[in-house]
Amino acid sequence: MKLDSNKHSVFLLYYHLILVTKYRRNVIDERISRRLREIFEYIQLNYNITLVEWNYDKDHVHVLFKATPTTQLSRFINAYKSASSRLIKKEFPEIREKLWKEYFWSRSYCLLTSGGAPVEVIRRYIESQGEKSYVKSI
Repeated sequence: MKLDSNKHSVFLLYYHLILVTKYRRNVIDERISRRLREIFEYIQLNYNITLVEWNYDKDHVHVLFKATPTTQLSRFINAYKSASSRLIKKEFPEIREKLWKEYFWSRSYCLLTSGGAPVEVIRRYIESQGEKSYVKSI
């Protein structure tokens, strides 16, 4: 496993982001998905984020990306949602007919950490750490 690093730390931070269109309107097609991805790739540079995987359905997108420990994830997500909403409505005016008011994305989002060992494996590893040193000292 290749770890990322900066001046003071070593890390591997993967996130799974799910963004849903407002009222789950079916407005995302291949062209719009491609443009949404381009916007993501442009904005990610300012936040030390690296896109790993992208996929979409008619009413949502799935994004797997890597970040650094100093990345302000909520700030990035809000910047992306704001910019992509504005640009998509400008470049694809036909989707305005399918949306309610001026919103493209739902206000909420789902962000999950991913990668590495499952939580149960990590929990057992941490729980066992004291036992090893205690057994050795007896």
